[in-house]
This record gives sequence, structure tokens and C-alpha cells, in this order.
Amino acid sequence: MKHKILTELAAMPGKTGFYYRNLVTGETYGFREKEAFLPASIVKLPLMAAILLLRRQGKADFREEITICEKQKVPGCGAVQHMTGDVTLDVETLGKLMITLSDNTATNALLRHYGVPTIREAFLELGMIGTQFNREFWDLEREARGINNYFVPEEIGMLLEKMYQRTLVDEASSIWLEEVLRQQQINHKMGGHLMMDYPIAHKTGDEEDKAHDVGIVYAGQPFIVCFASNAIDVPMFEDFIRRTTKALVEEADHAAKNINRTRHQD
Repeated sequence: MKHKILTELAAMPGKTGFYYRNLVTGETYGFREKEAFLPASIVKLPLMAAILLLRRQGKADFREEITICEKQKVPGCGAVQHMTGDVTLDVETLGKLMITLSDNTATNALLRHYGVPTIREAFLELGMIGTQFNREFWDLEREARGINNYFVPEEIGMLLEKMYQRTLVDEASSIWLEEVLRQQQINHKMGGHLMMDYPIAHKTGDEEDKAHDVGIVYAGQPFIVCFASNAIDVPMFEDFIRRTTKALVEEADHAAKNINRTRHQD
């Protein structure tokens, strides 16, 4: 599988990235996994982790309410933009909308509330250096000035592993984030060739020439996989994500069955 995946990635047009880690055996490999990619909505995952860290430090409160004015609503994914008039929601609700529906308006509200400098410091505390959240979604003026957000597949993979190990901030925060990621409503990529409701805790990202999906797949041997791409043929890369995830699940299930069979024989 490793050779097949890396060979196919190397032959693809555009910039592609990949990170894999088997959470049972520790097998790890990647392709441009240490490089920074324009993230689309992937950066919402580390933002939520940063807010969980701030809550642990007493700098954030899930019950605190944030009011979003009509003029602050932005297009794209999400439900808040369709709510009538000014909207007031608590931090936890905004976080859940940001992850499960990839809500852009909810994301911007959270970033404004805590501020880019505070979020940047939290990212660094969480071990994310190349992964950065520098501007709101649909901030065309700052985008035109070359101010962008970024994510590094390996850094996101390490964040997910901490969550799996219950060491991302603390046990309660890790469990909360995992449960929300498992409620993801955008499932046409990693989950596209798997049975309905297959257990995956993940976050997607999509723009015109970008297609990402990062998460933990709870196969026989659970594994982390992060797919990244910039300036690519989106349908082709999404097909690659679907095919590769299914093949990795089959490989992990087969390995788990072999181990169980050996133990039973012993």
C-alpha cells in the first residue's frame, strides 16, 4: 500500500500531501507531510483545539455568548448565515457548527472573539508552527495582500494522535473534540467508499482547487490519515481520497484479523 500510495501521489499534477500513522503498530509514512498547504477549512480543527486549550487556561468559557451581526455573515458552508437578523450563540455551539458543518460565519466569530495573536500563541503551545490561522474567511482585502492561512499535514496528524491518546489539552477536551469530529456531516471523501456511518473522526476542507480531509479512521487497527492538495484536479484527488481510505481500512482490518487469529491459535 505504501509504495502504491506514494507513487500515485508523486504522479499527480499540482501539489499533493499525505500523512499516515497506524495507531497500533506505529507505522508512519508521508508525502510532503512537513510542507505547508493552503488549508481551506482544515484550519478550523486546530482553531477548536486552541479554544479548548484557552478554556483549560481559564481564558475561554463554553457558555460565553457571542453576537454575530448581519453584516458579519459570510457565504460558503454553514447554517449561521441563513439565520434571520443578528444571531447570539455560545462558544460551544459555534465550535460544533464550525466542525460539523464547517460553518464559516461561526469560525470568523470565534477568531474575532479571541484574536489572531492569542490563537497564534495557542497554536505554538500545541506544537503547531507551520499551521497558522492569520485571517478570517472571505477577508478578500487581506487575501489580496498575501495574508493566508496554512496547515502542515504532519502537525495535524500529531494533533489528532494527542486527541486519540487523550493528551490533547486534557482527557475531557480530547473526548469532546473526538465526539464532535465523529459527528462530521461532510463525508463524501474519506467516507465515500465506506459503509454509511463508518466511524471516522475527521475534518474536511474544500475550495476551487483544493481538496483536503484529515482524521482518525477506526478500522481494525485505527489509523490517522491526512490528505492535502493545492492547485489540483479536485474530482481526481477526491477519488484518490476515497479509494485510498478504503484500501487502508481493508489493510488495517486484515492485519487486525491476522493478529487475532494468531492469538487464538496460541
